[in-house]
Amino acid sequence: MSDATAPMAETASAPPGDGGDAPVEAGLSAPSGPSFGSHIANAIDVLRRGDLGLAIGVMVILVVMILPMPGFMLDMFLAVSIIFSILILMTALFIRAPLEFSAFPTVLLVATMLRLALNLASTRLILAYGHEGSSAAGNVIEAFGAFITRGNFVIGVIVFAILVTVNFVVITKGSGRIAEVAARFTLDAMPGKQMAIDADLSAGLIDDQEAKKRRKDLSDESSFFGAMDGASKFVRGDAIAGLVITFINVLGGIIIGVAQKEMAFGDAAEAYTLLTIGDGLVSQIPALIVSTAAGMLVSKAGVSGSADRAMVEQLSGYPKALGMSSAVMVVMAFLPGMPAMPFLALAGGAGYMAYRSSQKQKEEVAQQIIQQQQETLEEAAPPSEEPISQVLKMDELRLELGYGLISMANGEGSELLTEQIKALRRQLASEMGFVMPAVRILDNVQLQGNDYVLKVKEVEVGRGVVYPGQFMSMDPTGAPISLPGAQTTEPTFGLPATWIDASLREEAAILGLTVVDPATVISTHLTEIIKANMSELLSYGVVQGLLDELPDEQKKLVDDIVPSQITISGIQRVLQSLLEERISIRDLSSILEGIADASGFTRSVQAMTEHVRSRLSLQICASHQAPGGYLPIITLSPVWEQEFASALIGDGDEKQLAMAPSKLQEFVGLVRDAFEDAAQMGEIPVLLTSPGTRPYVRSIIERFRAHTTVLSQSEVHTRVRLKTVGTI
Repeated sequence: MSDATAPMAETASAPPGDGGDAPVEAGLSAPSGPSFGSHIANAIDVLRRGDLGLAIGVMVILVVMILPMPGFMLDMFLAVSIIFSILILMTALFIRAPLEFSAFPTVLLVATMLRLALNLASTRLILAYGHEGSSAAGNVIEAFGAFITRGNFVIGVIVFAILVTVNFVVITKGSGRIAEVAARFTLDAMPGKQMAIDADLSAGLIDDQEAKKRRKDLSDESSFFGAMDGASKFVRGDAIAGLVITFINVLGGIIIGVAQKEMAFGDAAEAYTLLTIGDGLVSQIPALIVSTAAGMLVSKAGVSGSADRAMVEQLSGYPKALGMSSAVMVVMAFLPGMPAMPFLALAGGAGYMAYRSSQKQKEEVAQQIIQQQQETLEEAAPPSEEPISQVLKMDELRLELGYGLISMANGEGSELLTEQIKALRRQLASEMGFVMPAVRILDNVQLQGNDYVLKVKEVEVGRGVVYPGQFMSMDPTGAPISLPGAQTTEPTFGLPATWIDASLREEAAILGLTVVDPATVISTHLTEIIKANMSELLSYGVVQGLLDELPDEQKKLVDDIVPSQITISGIQRVLQSLLEERISIRDLSSILEGIADASGFTRSVQAMTEHVRSRLSLQICASHQAPGGYLPIITLSPVWEQEFASALIGDGDEKQLAMAPSKLQEFVGLVRDAFEDAAQMGEIPVLLTSPGTRPYVRSIIERFRAHTTVLSQSEVHTRVRLKTVGTI
């Protein structure tokens, strides 16, 4: 125990200032702030962020232009410039499509700025210390000057001039021209490509996400080639700047060496020219590499895959060309004084590639023949039975065209029809909250040449006749049309009309006639057909999609009522009941709130629908207001209210209307007379009834006046002004 405690006691009793006290003092006085390692880690984290890294890099380039730089630091930045240019070239070689390197214009600008900054820094060193020797501007410039020029500045000048000529006259000019033409043709073809995307979307061949992706790719492509057209000027300006800087360095160096450093003219010319040529070579070689990368990138338009694969496949795809090249090299090998070995070796290689390419093509031809024979046998064999699932598939909306209207689907005028169908989908979505299904357009040889048929779930619901190249004209007053043409009936509303020649279109407009083209006739007919059948087209899947797209706060309401109070099918039936009377379901949140309220006292879909209609009273009244801002109404008299109330039998969902046929006929006649009188007054009124009788009155009126709106007193909003135009 004493041995163990002795050192402790001795350390504690050491006098102040002794060596034993030093560790205690060091520990107590250690700083609590971050260490040097943490500062390094923070700096690395900052550089890892792309935005800050790029900003710092650009600032460093600007600083290099302004502040002097020692030789060892210039060597490091020159090495960065060379490796950066090589990286750009390799990336341009291995990408499959130009848009994969869409940042190339920005990269090109940064690379050009870096080379110009290094040119400026090296110029400062050459002019300041060129009299001291060949290492005045760093070891990289000295190595390039000594290795390429072999100490002879005349060789360096010639090599530098050749590099500049190749870069400036050949590569830069050619790639700039390719970029200019590609940008112009890409912009010219953009409207046609956009129309093709819209046509595929309207026909249902692609969905909205695929259409957005294609539009984005098209926009990126046009922006890329437009930027490349301007970015090629960077390379051209860089080459010109290299020539100007070289001339300034040589001239300025000679003046400084002779006038200030008291050197002989020959010594000054040799020293400063060697340094300047070395500097120019260090700058022009990366510039030549980047120019080559730019040319490779813009020349890849229309070539799929990496550059090496495309070149090998296309150059080796013609055995005759390879065979002729081999024969020419054999002839050149036996020319007098010509070294035979290189040409014979290349001739053998080209001949072997020609043989292999020929064998490959023969194998492909044989495979095609075998495949054609198999297809012939399959066609001759009895056809296999089509899967039942394919037979059961049904088109929700179909437009069938006669052979004379096929051009409206896939020829001239097809863009107009598809654009109008696309606009119809947007209109129904914004007005009714109804997502219209895709319309399938087919040709039907069983139809007359100019006939068309509209089908909902493969059941014919409308047909008409249109004439491509002509226009349908109608008189708004119903008067006969004096212009020559084929008399017909407008297919949507049954109005008298006349098909006139295109040359009479302006004359018809001057006469105040309504003139529409064939595509508009079909799209208008399709609009009314869809509005009349929206309830049939609102499927369970569409309703589920509408509920899934609700905001998060509304999805909580759906979770509260489904399935405890109502099922998705129940919500579907409520929405279908609203669409049957052309009430918009776009305000789905209010509809769900109304369903939630009604589910507290009833499970009847009809009762829920009536309650929801009262919640949508302002929307319903606004959709039927006259231009004067009032709601024209025809009221149902108390006598008829009593007649309907007494004719109801049953309870709850079993309640039905049992009115005598004579009374129904009398009621129908009174309704027709009242609405015809209102029409003569220029009004389009709604029929106003009590809440209890409204559904049954509507069930009768929809059979002979489907477009007539029947409202209950609870659906008239308090802020709406009323105008009574009749009473039944």
